[in-house]
Amino acid sequence: MMKHGALIAVALGVLLSSGCSASQVINTGGDTLCKDFVAQDQKKQDEEVTKMLKDKSGAEPANLEISTTRLSVSAYCKTLGKPDSKISEAPHG
Repeated sequence: MMKHGALIAVALGVLLSSGCSASQVINTGGDTLCKDFVAQDQKKQDEEVTKMLKDKSGAEPANLEISTTRLSVSAYCKTLGKPDSKISEAPHG
């Protein structure tokens, strides 16, 4: 089992060192940067928002909450947010 974990760590390291951001490889939730969030498709954005909301409340968010938060984060990242702002900095629920 340890060998398998080491292989995953090496693969992740290679992906990260090849210029991919962490949120392109793993779900970074609220730590996702605006520049990465706006480049993602809606499904990936929903995954990031879901993780952020779940990490915050400890409960699985409702679809409506995910959708409205994704729209809020997207608007924030395209206006007030800087490319390196975390999506958790966006005003939401």
